[in-house]
Amino acid sequence: MNTLIYYAFNILILSIVLLLVGLIKPKWILFWVKNPTRLPIIMLSSVLFMTAAVMFGEGNKQLKQEKAQANVTQSAAPSSELPVVAPANPVPAAAPATKPAP
Repeated sequence: MNTLIYYAFNILILSIVLLLVGLIKPKWILFWVKNPTRLPIIMLSSVLFMTAAVMFGEGNKQLKQEKAQANVTQSAAPSSELPVVAPANPVPAAAPATKPAP
């Protein structure tokens, strides 16, 4: 698994946990604020969610590029499974047709 995809899942889980805990008790998340509201929690978790979505998309794009690169290098390599062998008895070339002399 690509590291970007791995970190995207971690940030997504963090975003969901942060949203749930922040909606229930915003004071637990924003402990330095006297009277915290839920709006900063929603904004922070939505920014984290969008970050995770972008990281997941970029990770998928990198995986597709790596797979395409692997396919190109694999198809460019000569196939050693079927060796090319010259025929044992080649067919002689046909003699050119000549007209009889008058």
